[in-house]
Amino acid sequence: MKAYVFPGQGAQFVGMGKDLYDRFPKAKEMFSKANDILKFNITDIMFEGTDEDLRQTKVTQPAIFLHSVILAAMLEDFKPDMVAGHSLGEFSALVANRTLTFEDGLKLVYQRAMAMQKACDANPGTMAAIINLEDDKITSICNSIDEVVVPANFNSPGQVVISGSLKGVEIACEKMKEAGAKRALPLKVGGAFHSPLMEPAREELAEAIQKTKFVRGICPVYQNVTGQAVNDPEIIKANLIKQLTSPVCWTQTMGNMIAAGVNEVIEVGPGTVLQGLFKRMSTSIELSSAAI
Repeated sequence: MKAYVFPGQGAQFVGMGKDLYDRFPKAKEMFSKANDILKFNITDIMFEGTDEDLRQTKVTQPAIFLHSVILAAMLEDFKPDMVAGHSLGEFSALVANRTLTFEDGLKLVYQRAMAMQKACDANPGTMAAIINLEDDKITSICNSIDEVVVPANFNSPGQVVISGSLKGVEIACEKMKEAGAKRALPLKVGGAFHSPLMEPAREELAEAIQKTKFVRGICPVYQNVTGQAVNDPEIIKANLIKQLTSPVCWTQTMGNMIAAGVNEVIEVGPGTVLQGLFKRMSTSIELSSAAI
């Protein structure tokens, strides 16, 4: 069985998507449509901008989405048995499996990016990667702290990202190291993603998602909030709304895909991060990047 997976924020690079734009008239048309929808030339930033330009949340999220979705659209043999995306990547997965249209997906991603930026400005926060400490121990330590700090990404066995207020994450990192974590590494991110500090963004995005048409896709999507396969549009909507303030259950997603019989995983978009996480889960799965 074949799974296509879509990366999240952090995988961006200058020049991303330029090869697609140059080689395929359909890709060029999709990029041009994106410029019109966003009302600025994101292609200029993606193809020729600076790293700093590309790191702006309002650019990063739609840029990664566009690279992933347009690449998927150019694949002649795109026949997934299942799809999934890490955080932002879930929107790419939902367009690729035709639950959402390209236009609606891009509009939601841009609204998500702007809402998250606003929430970050109002409630400053950060994230940190905790290496080699049990998931239960990490959750327990977060719960014991009188500041906002929660597990945000269960990325793979032995790699969990926590998120919360600046003080909460600082205290948590000290406690994690005391509890035996190999590393507690602060991340260079713009805010406390997948934490309660994203509640204003969740409320704003919920309204937009409720107004958007979702249909039954060509295959199930394994959603971040539960790690489970879903194909019911209403359940997909509800889970997508919860996603901003809930942890990304990627370890569970990978485990459930493997239990369902996946033997080939293709990463669609910039980077190879998700392949690396799958490699930690199983050495028998065929891993590759989408290529045209």
